[in-house]
Amino acid sequence: MSYEEKGAWVYGLVALAGWVTYVLVLLVRADGAALADSPYVPTLLWTIGISAFAPVVGRLLVEVVRPSETHRPDVRDREIDRRGEYVGGIVLGVGMVGPFALALLDADSFWIANAMYTAFVVAAVVGSLVKVVAYRRGL
Repeated sequence: MSYEEKGAWVYGLVALAGWVTYVLVLLVRADGAALADSPYVPTLLWTIGISAFAPVVGRLLVEVVRPSETHRPDVRDREIDRRGEYVGGIVLGVGMVGPFALALLDADSFWIANAMYTAFVVAAVVGSLVKVVAYRRGL
């Protein structure tokens, strides 16, 4: 498995794990009350911060356990990355229609922020999946 493929796996899994953890923490903090009334801002900011830092640590740990032959991307790696980022960008653009609609409907900021975060996570996971599939099945 190439260095770039390992990075795609780590990035997608960290994004998904971060979102699942965030949702679980929100549900626990709500304790049966309305979700919009729970203190979500600090949890959301911590989750985003950790999700930005964790792929770097995860990639380093993966390299310690299973070192790659090379760390330099070749033409194929760059093309796969470009395609994954392109698809992820399209998913993000389409996904932002939901938060935009919520803002136009004057929804609570809780729902807008969480719809935005979910759109970012879905885009990251889909982009990573596109990259992994391209590595596995060929470009």
